[in-house]
Amino acid sequence: MRFAGQTAILTGAANGIGAACARRLEAEGARLAVIDRDEAVTARFPNALAVAGDCTDADVLRAFAFEAEGRLGPVSVLVNNVGQSARERSRPFSESNEETWRFVLEVSLLTTMRLTRLVAPAMAERGYGRVVNIASDAALVGDAGLAEYATAKMGVIGFTRSLARELAPLGVTVNAVAPGAIRTAAHDHVPEAVLERVRAGTPAGFIAEPEDVAGLVAYLASTEARFVTGQTILIDGGRWML
Repeated sequence: MRFAGQTAILTGAANGIGAACARRLEAEGARLAVIDRDEAVTARFPNALAVAGDCTDADVLRAFAFEAEGRLGPVSVLVNNVGQSARERSRPFSESNEETWRFVLEVSLLTTMRLTRLVAPAMAERGYGRVVNIASDAALVGDAGLAEYATAKMGVIGFTRSLARELAPLGVTVNAVAPGAIRTAAHDHVPEAVLERVRAGTPAGFIAEPEDVAGLVAYLASTEARFVTGQTILIDGGRWML
């Protein structure tokens, strides 16, 4: 019950990694607020403040953050999970288009920055907070056909490092988790050729489950990780080693 008495908010929590992280924090006692454009999020988290909404809409995020703090109390944990590659629109960069770049940057980077801007100042004022951003090992590996996604997620890593330096003296840690091949519904929308390259390049030889990510997120979100900040920790079966 590491999060008893604490409020945790998560984006993109209806499925996959987001849902696994939300379940883990809730199981360990957190008062939970979750948001996802998939309306199923409300049924999957009946005991939480669950909002069906588009995280790329700044007004929706603002209302969500306000409601979470108003109903559940000061936010101690923020998990910025929402993000998406170009999926079926993935192309070699020379064949890609700016509309796709902007969409991927919006959902995978700007949502993280916006919600953090809404939540982090109050954390700093109280002298305690945990921000965990979900990046991707694609940012470090540089998979072909995922240029816009790798760019967005490297932006998440840079944002994590810079913000960690600002907030460390104020009792707030900021870290990133960079998953590799994790079995989620998003894989249904990624070209098989891309998935096969990822799978073949993973030394562990298998695709992990969302719960493998949730364990690390829970640690970084807890008081146990008080001396860990500004880090990017990979969960990718050894595909990229720091």
